[in-house]
Order: sequence, then structure tokens, then C-alpha cells
Amino acid sequence: MAEPQIPTVDLSPFFTQDDEAGKKKAMEIITKACSEYGFFQIVNHGVPVDLLQRALELSRIFFEFPSQEKLKSSAPPDAPLPVGYNTQPQQSPDKNEYLLMFPPGSSFNVFPQNPPQFKQVLEDVFSKLTKTAVVVETIVNQCLGLPTNFLKEFNHDRSWDFMTALYYFPATEFENNGLTQHEDGNCLSFVFQDDTGGLQVLKNGKWIHVTPTKDTLIVNLDDVIQGEKWVEPLPHFTNHIGKPPFYRGFRYSEYQQLRLRNKTHPPTSPEDEIRITHYKITT
Repeated sequence: MAEPQIPTVDLSPFFTQDDEAGKKKAMEIITKACSEYGFFQIVNHGVPVDLLQRALELSRIFFEFPSQEKLKSSAPPDAPLPVGYNTQPQQSPDKNEYLLMFPPGSSFNVFPQNPPQFKQVLEDVFSKLTKTAVVVETIVNQCLGLPTNFLKEFNHDRSWDFMTALYYFPATEFENNGLTQHEDGNCLSFVFQDDTGGLQVLKNGKWIHVTPTKDTLIVNLDDVIQGEKWVEPLPHFTNHIGKPPFYRGFRYSEYQQLRLRNKTHPPTSPEDEIRITHYKITT
């Protein structure tokens, strides 16, 4: 029996005109994926595949540099955010190093000087992904039956969008590598894997392997959107859908800060990690 795969959606009808049948089919798949998986894959998404492959190639070259060279791209100690090059803290169960950036032009960004063209390629990828994200955000908004432009208005400040290149250390006899089981704390996340793969999605208590495909982006509906667990403190929203809120009101910036602290000061036990359930209403 073939292993299950998360749904794949062709986005090309949304970049052309007069393909209403294609749009309807794509939206049916996404609607089902939102409620059953919280993930789906997209093809013909508007981001050039050769650009994504170039970003992977330059990332690989960068992470192969000696630590002394990579540390030149780290943020200063007093930086408010862990931009540029970083490694996970020693006590963290996550075993990786990464390069993090905010939108092109952000004053927080710290880019490597080497390899050449790395900065330009990263900025190009970021800009392309942002355009695709706007399209996907609009589609998901409609698929979930939300008020027109609801996600756009909720997520109007795009200055905190970020992109991360990740390198996972090889597993050892005593330790695994990668990221521990987690949920992302945003609206949407895109994932582009190299040939090594490793991404898994939890569905009905079972982990599904997501096989890497060079022309495919994986879309993760994050904590702010997760099927019926929509997080929104505004009363008019719960009135609109006719259901009481699952979570108490909170400032999204506060939640992001707590999520960031999970990374900078990892708890000793995974159960102590701050997640969206921190705000769950109990009766």
C-alpha cells in the first residue's frame, strides 16, 4: 500500500484568466486540506524553480564555511532579534544552524558577504514568496469562509514576515537531528526541502513523510489558522461563524515573543514549551 501524501494543488489557474473550473478544483482540495491536514503542497506557484534551487545551492555552500566565517554574519549581542547566522543553544533539543532574514530593506537584516550573490538571491526568493503568499492567503480566506479580506487585514503588517535557511547537523549514535515536534506560530509558512527531505506531518496520530519535489512548495497553516481552531479575539468574528472562541484574547506580538523565547531559552521539558494552547479557554 502506498504511503499517504498531503494534498497537492495546482495554482496556475490563479495566475491566469478564465479558468474558473481550475480555481474551483483547487479550492475544493485546499478546503479539505485545511480541515484534515493543516498542510498542502502547491505547484505552478509563481516562484521560479531555478531560483529556489540556486538558494539551496548557495545556502549549502554557506553552511560548509568554517564557523569563524559564518559568525561574521551574526547579529551583534544587543540585537533585539536573532537575525543573520545563528546556532541553536547548547541545551536545545533542536540540532541545527540557520540564517534568518526579514523583508528586503529591513534594518534588522545581517547578510553574509560570501558566497557572492547570496544576499541578492535570498532577497529575490523572499520577494517572490511574498507575492505567492498573498495569493495563497486570499484563497485560504475564501476556503475557510472568512469575511472578505479578513486575513489580509489581520496580517496587514508584513514587516515581520521572515525567511530562514536551515542546516540540520548529522544525527549521531546518541542524538537525532532536525526540529522537535512543533507548531509554527504564524499565519502561513512555506517549506522548500532539498533532496534529503525529512519533513513529517502529523495526521490522526500518525506521521506522514513529505517527499521532496523540486518544483513544489509545502504550505503549513500555522497556529493562527488551523482548521476549526481559528484564533481570533474579536467578538464580531465569533458572532459571524456562530461559535464561541476556543482561546482567550491575547496580543499576537506577545505570543510571538513567547514563541521566540522557546528558541532562545529552551525549556527543560518539551511540555513546558509555550504553544497556542497557553491561551486556551478552560471550563
